[in-house]
Amino acid sequence: MNTLRLNHERCHGPAAAPLNRRELLERMCMGFGALGMAGTLGTQAEAAAQLHVSADHPATAKRVIFLFMNGGPSHVDTFDPKPSLLKYQGQQPSGKLYRENKGSGYMPSPFAFKRCGQSGLEVSESLPRLGALIDDCCIIRSMHTDVPNHEPALLQMHTGNVQPIRPSLGSWLLYGLGSENQNLPGYVVLRPTNKIVVGPALWSNSFLPPEYQAASVVTENMQVDKLVANIRNPKITPTEQREQLDLLGTLNRRHLLRRDNDQELEGQIKSMETAFRMQSEAMRTFDISKEPQHVREQYGDTAFGRSCLLARRLVEDGVRYVGVYYVNNGNQPWDTHTSHNDNHPKLCADSDRASAALISDLKQRGLLDDTLVVWSGEFGRTPYAENQDAKKAGRDHHHTAFSLLMAGGGVKRGTAYGTSDEFGLNAAENPVHVRDFHATLLHMMGLNHQGLTYRYSGRDFRLTDVGGVVQKDILA
Repeated sequence: MNTLRLNHERCHGPAAAPLNRRELLERMCMGFGALGMAGTLGTQAEAAAQLHVSADHPATAKRVIFLFMNGGPSHVDTFDPKPSLLKYQGQQPSGKLYRENKGSGYMPSPFAFKRCGQSGLEVSESLPRLGALIDDCCIIRSMHTDVPNHEPALLQMHTGNVQPIRPSLGSWLLYGLGSENQNLPGYVVLRPTNKIVVGPALWSNSFLPPEYQAASVVTENMQVDKLVANIRNPKITPTEQREQLDLLGTLNRRHLLRRDNDQELEGQIKSMETAFRMQSEAMRTFDISKEPQHVREQYGDTAFGRSCLLARRLVEDGVRYVGVYYVNNGNQPWDTHTSHNDNHPKLCADSDRASAALISDLKQRGLLDDTLVVWSGEFGRTPYAENQDAKKAGRDHHHTAFSLLMAGGGVKRGTAYGTSDEFGLNAAENPVHVRDFHATLLHMMGLNHQGLTYRYSGRDFRLTDVGGVVQKDILA
């Protein structure tokens, strides 16, 4: 079986000739203030062709939208019904992980679970719109990860490692597959605020070449000139910019040859071309005001709703991977340590509407079949209460069992895979580690997770490290 093996070494040539390229940019390209951002926006189509990337199996998905519920939604209040929590309400759990628990014991969900769609999968009433679309989805109820703290769990879900030292999932995909659009970034992160826990390490290219870094866009202000700032040159025409960029490109290529084709410099050269091309394409794609009013209303006028709509526009125009981070309009994540029963439905209402609208919209446009939508946090919440006050009871972090939803992209629809135990404490049947999820996602994109490697610092690295098993039972 042929496997994909990409193992480029970084190389650094002799010192460059004394040419002040920064000053040249400042003098010649006044409108290229976006180059700092554009360094992360380089197109990968040419790079992919140069790498001669080929898969050893057909892809079922061409692109990914990861709806990330940062903070960790409660699995026992969304996709994993546990009637035993009511039967044993108030009793204390046992086991080494729970010895320090000082809460009021097992805490049943106050939200009814209903059988939805023709598949009859049970979904909480707190997610009615996703429940109505469950026949297009696959729920994994046996997810687990290594650490019950936000930072390492977030890093592991995004990079496969609990420390901020590895490339992100989107960077690996872009490295392996390239971009479908030369005028837009191949990897975009949409976040409603700068205050996302961990932050840039979640979408970093790490040791991969710089052109595989995500373009991170803060969606607090959806005016297109704010989303993609300084991308247009107010002083000179596109023809004049093209002439200047050609001259600069000639100088850069000479510089590149003297640097033994240094990858970081090559990435910056490509980014300048992308910045030039983005002046027309990006301004159109990022402008959600062009959508009909009824479409915008379908997603909801919230930070998350607007980001989901933009995510659809991005993949429609050829972006390979879009990460969308959730916080509600009060900048609240899914971290319900107190007053869980009050806060959970508020968080669900916003997320449910926009997530379901995205899946429906993709399906209506014929994009769902080859677009994979993922809905998950970094872990779940405890099936027991975190504190003694029943009125303010919350759920703590929980990493040994949680749920993840997938739609489209070749998943087996209307399916629940794996189980947690009677109380939702531990993954039981068909446990799926984060590395298994990553291996499966790469497989759906046509990549062999064991062959997608990059040689750095004397060894081959891969997203799944030394683990990962493709979960073929969830594939159509």
